[in-house]
Amino acid sequence: MLIIGGSASQKLGALIAKELDETLCPLESRKFPDGERYIRITGEIDSEAVVIQSTGYPQDQNLMELFFIIKTLKSLDLETIKVVIPYFGYGRQEKRFKSGEAISAQIIAEMLEAAGASEIISINLHEDGLCDLFNITAHNLSAMPLLAKYIGEKFEDPVIVAPDKGALGFAREIAGILSCEHDYMEKTRISPEKVETKPKNLDVEEREAVIIDDIISTGGTIVNASRILRKHGASKIAVSCVHPVLVEDALLKIFSTGVDEVIATDTLQSDVSTISVAPLIANFIKKG
Repeated sequence: MLIIGGSASQKLGALIAKELDETLCPLESRKFPDGERYIRITGEIDSEAVVIQSTGYPQDQNLMELFFIIKTLKSLDLETIKVVIPYFGYGRQEKRFKSGEAISAQIIAEMLEAAGASEIISINLHEDGLCDLFNITAHNLSAMPLLAKYIGEKFEDPVIVAPDKGALGFAREIAGILSCEHDYMEKTRISPEKVETKPKNLDVEEREAVIIDDIISTGGTIVNASRILRKHGASKIAVSCVHPVLVEDALLKIFSTGVDEVIATDTLQSDVSTISVAPLIANFIKKG
């Protein structure tokens, strides 16, 4: 089995290869002065390949490299090409909300299929319906149990907090694994001019609070939630997510609110990627 880690997921690819007891296939990748991509697969060709490539920033470059890898493998007559996209870029729009909008997720799905992917494996897709856009088998794995294990080892009796109602499902999933309490931040309109945001059900005073979300991009939602938790007397505040996009100074803004720790997986490589999804992906591939 060929294990190929793209430029965006080289370390994760190596960890997955180690978990599978397979050799990581060498990939030559470079850019010409005008930005054009060049790739060459230099390992020994097999009948099956697993390609690992997140499509985070810069998304267009990483996607183009991924298409090149898949299409090259297909042209070399590989029978099975499993494509692991730990962070699925262009996954925010799976339907048209306004006339004339590009359904970006559907377009990417069609391009992956056309390139020759036989199966897609991703982690905590931003929209639940993304798997339905594929005509090939697509899987959406959850890294929340990995986050829960880490939190359970570091915190004695945490309260898991979703920064908004949209992330409540993640908080509920982790709290269920840890058998601890969970809550979410709720906005209440006090007057036409004033809106108050606070934990909906729980008192967090003198408690360790762990904020959970699937993606942290600019950090704005997390900053707001951490300030409120601190205002309500939380003794310790940690932030956890699956996909640490963390554009520009997002991490600095989060820590400046008094957050004690930021915890993330390595679906995207960052300074806070302390939990690897390699065992999750490798175990799934083994079962398949």
